[in-house]
Amino acid sequence: SLSGRDASRAFVTGDYSEAGLVDDVSDLSSSEMLTLQHWLSFYEKNYVCVGRVIGRFYGEDGLPTPALTQVEAMITRGLEANKLELQEKQTFPPCNTEWSSARGSRLWCSQKSGGVSRDWIGVPRKLYQPGAKEPRCVCVRTTGPPSDQMPDSPPHRNRGDLDHPNLAEYTGCPPLAITCSFPL
Repeated sequence: SLSGRDASRAFVTGDYSEAGLVDDVSDLSSSEMLTLQHWLSFYEKNYVCVGRVIGRFYGEDGLPTPALTQVEAMITRGLEANKLELQEKQTFPPCNTEWSSARGSRLWCSQKSGGVSRDWIGVPRKLYQPGAKEPRCVCVRTTGPPSDQMPDSPPHRNRGDLDHPNLAEYTGCPPLAITCSFPL
C-alpha cells in the first residue's frame, strides 16, 4: 500500500516491493528525476492535495526540508540538460537508420530524420560527444553559416556545420551523400 508513505523512488523505478517503496531518490539520474517530475505534475494536475507525508521532504511543521530543495535543484538541472539536448537535436538531428541481414546497414538524412522537421536535408556524420562511449549518427547542414556563428563573426565558408570539431565522416561514404550504405 502507498497510503501514508512516500514512494517517490517506486514511481521512477517501477519497484513496488517493500525495498523499493522508499523516498530516497538521491542517486537517480537526470532523466529519472524528470520522470519523477512528470509523476509529480500528473498528481498535482489531477488530484487535490490533502496533506503531506512527514519525513525526508516535509518536516512535522509541513514545511519543505533541505532534501526537497536538493531534489528540486536536481530536477531543475535535469530540465536544463533536457533543454540543451533538444537544442542540440535541432542542430544535429539523428540520422534515419536501417539494418538487414541481407543488405547490411544504411544511414540517411531527410527533412524529418530523427523526428526533427526542418527545411534542409543534410548529410550523415558521426558526432562525438564528451563522455559518450560511441559516436552517434547525426544529419549535418552543408550550406550557410555554422549554427554557432555569432552575428559579428567574420564571413563564413558556406559549409553549414560540416567543419564542427566533434564531427567525422563515415569511411566509405562520399562527403556530400545524403545516404550511406555499408554492405555486409
